[in-house]
Amino acid sequence: MTTDVTAPWLIVGLGNPGPGYAANRHNVGFMVADLLAGRIGGSFKRAQKAQAQVLEGRVGPMGPGSRRVVLAKPLSFMNLSGGPVAGLRDFYKVPTANIVAIHDELDIDYGALRLKLGGGDNGHNGLKSMTKSMGPDYHRVRFGIGRPPGRMQVADFVLKDFSSVERKELDFLVDRAADAVECLVTEGLERAQSAYNS
Repeated sequence: MTTDVTAPWLIVGLGNPGPGYAANRHNVGFMVADLLAGRIGGSFKRAQKAQAQVLEGRVGPMGPGSRRVVLAKPLSFMNLSGGPVAGLRDFYKVPTANIVAIHDELDIDYGALRLKLGGGDNGHNGLKSMTKSMGPDYHRVRFGIGRPPGRMQVADFVLKDFSSVERKELDFLVDRAADAVECLVTEGLERAQSAYNS
C-alpha cells in the first residue's frame, strides 16, 4: 500500500484519562504518547474539535525524511476512543492508513512488541471502538502485558499498575515502543516489523 508522504500521521496512545489510571497496564499507550511528546518537544493541549489532547509536530530526521504528526490521547474512556479519533482524523484530514494506535496487548508476553496493519480487536475495547468508528485498516503498535495470573479477571488485571518487577524494565520498554512508532511512520511497516517485532 502506498501512502501519501505529505499527509499527516495521527498517532494515538490509548488509555483512560485521570491520575487514578495513569500507571495502569491499560494506559501504556498514554505512556508511549507522553514519551513521544517529550521527544517532539511540546506539550499536549485540549483539541478544539474532538474530545482529546493533541500535540502537532514532526518525527524523524530533519528534511524530507521527517513526517508531520498529530499525537493524541483521547479524553474519553478507553471503550469510547473511536469517536475522538474519528473526529481528529476528519479535522486533520488523515488517511485511515496513516493512523497508529498504541495499546496494551494481553496475548503477547510482557514487553514484547508487535506492529501490524488492520486485523481484529482481540477483545480490546479501545480497538473495538476505533474499528466501529472508522473500520479496521489502521496501524497498531501492540505492547505486550501478558495474561493475568491465576484466576484474576482480565478487567482487574489491565486496570492494575505494573508490578514492581515489571516497572524495573518499563522505562526501557516504553522507549523502545516509541522508537518503533517513529520507525513505522518514517520508514514504513515492513522495516519497523523487522526491527521491532519480538
